[in-house]
Amino acid sequence: MIANRILVGHKCDGVIKAYAELAGISLRKAFDVFYTSNLYIEIREGISDMHCRSDGYLAEELQGEVARRKK
Repeated sequence: MIANRILVGHKCDGVIKAYAELAGISLRKAFDVFYTSNLYIEIREGISDMHCRSDGYLAEELQGEVARRKK
């Protein structure tokens, strides 16, 4: 299912803010990280209904994705 654009926009905003806080980085850096992630694609495309999960959960998923990229 492709998620509603407004819902996705709000979800992305919340995830970026939560990730910035979790990672201790600026919103600008969090924005860049999020929009170049696989997580963004999953949310945008409605894969596994990722857009239905909490912002905090998704921020932790993003943090894990970033950590895996660094390995």
